[in-house]
Amino acid sequence: MLMPSIFGENLFDDFMDFPFGGKKINTMMKTDIRDTDSSYELDIDMPGFKKEDIKAQLKDGYLTISASTSANNDEQDKDGRYIRRERYAGSCSRSFYVGEGVKEEEIQAKFENGILKLSIPKVENKPQVEEKKYIAIEG
Repeated sequence: MLMPSIFGENLFDDFMDFPFGGKKINTMMKTDIRDTDSSYELDIDMPGFKKEDIKAQLKDGYLTISASTSANNDEQDKDGRYIRRERYAGSCSRSFYVGEGVKEEEIQAKFENGILKLSIPKVENKPQVEEKKYIAIEG
């Protein structure tokens, strides 16, 4: 019986449950963000990607993580006829605002077991407009 999940993120995907995409797209690059005293720690799930498939770019205060991959699983019998031939190519991207004061060399990144771990330092917010100070006049 087709019935949408009450707690699902997307009613349409739950109802239709398409075999090409659908829920898999919604689970790409799930991210946990921890707030520590001196930094933000991000853990981004990236299963199926290799370290060389992943790129990070910092521009105008936005940190963009992108990844792309392709796979080709060709199998042939002894006469060279295909038994199975599957191809996959895909990419994903996600951006986070980290602030104008963060520099690339301050961000630490590590990729292990399909998880990209980032440490982004907190930047002290400086007031954009100087506060006016008044001199007390006695008299």
